[in-house]
Amino acid sequence: MVKQSQLKYLTIIILLCLSSAAESHLTVDFYSKSCPKFLDIVRETITNKQISTPTTAAAALRLFFHDCFPNGCDASVLVSSTAFNTAERDSSINLSLPGDGFDVVIRAKTALELACPNTVSCSDIIAVAVRDLLVTVGGPYYEISLGRRDSRTSKSSLVSDLLPLPSMQISKLIDQFSSKGFSVQEMVALSGAHTIGFSHCKEFTNRVDPNNSTGYNPRFADALRKACSNYKNDPTLSVFNDVMTPNKFDNMYFQNIPKGLGLLESDHGLFSDPRTRPFVELYARDQARFFKDFAGAMQKLSLYGVLTGRQGEIRRRCDAIN
Repeated sequence: MVKQSQLKYLTIIILLCLSSAAESHLTVDFYSKSCPKFLDIVRETITNKQISTPTTAAAALRLFFHDCFPNGCDASVLVSSTAFNTAERDSSINLSLPGDGFDVVIRAKTALELACPNTVSCSDIIAVAVRDLLVTVGGPYYEISLGRRDSRTSKSSLVSDLLPLPSMQISKLIDQFSSKGFSVQEMVALSGAHTIGFSHCKEFTNRVDPNNSTGYNPRFADALRKACSNYKNDPTLSVFNDVMTPNKFDNMYFQNIPKGLGLLESDHGLFSDPRTRPFVELYARDQARFFKDFAGAMQKLSLYGVLTGRQGEIRRRCDAIN
């Protein structure tokens, strides 16, 4: 009889093999002949959007993670619901995804359809757009292999319990990432994405109660209570994940956590758990190492569960299956 640990090991091996097989169909110059201005068009689009709306980089980064992590980087999160189907973007965990992430991809797709009709997939657009947006806010550059296809399905039911929650214990997070083939260190590196962006008050207000704010800097906890005092009447109230350099991609997130300036329960957990704390301390003192490991983890994430060739399609519109 096969033991549960053996099944888990086999599952990870299969996932890694599938990722390698998909990667073999992808190349960095995939559009060099079919759409030679692809990278220029995406770069121009994201630059204009980021200048007008500085929260775009964080919004797109979160959108990318919510697309890739559950079932692979296939642009399924971009699809709108219909009268006959509730799509991923309308699952409860995705309802708070900022609209600017969707908008920048739609803008790039519109421009690309004019230049190269029915050529570039939405999943390739979001992968490159996120990379380029991160660079604009100070993050590392990394190569993106191209040639993904978009999924032909998007169902809210397929993402249930597959995305990390801010309130999750570290053991649960480690198990989630491990099931996708990611190490503890890669999980911590990817958590560094919280150096930009914001979280809604409902995600952490229970943690900053005056009688239960363990791990928080007392003055920070007091400031959070004041900032979120009206969140029940205004659920859009939010706070920057990194209160020190909120619009810059750097290692300040890791420097904040040991000082009690982490925002979410999972942030504090990274420092309190002995399995993840060494990596928090490493990245807090060495930004170059964080950038290197983050870039590698993002490359790996961008290849997770991708569709190639006839496995998927190239959507004419990113929000609708052909």
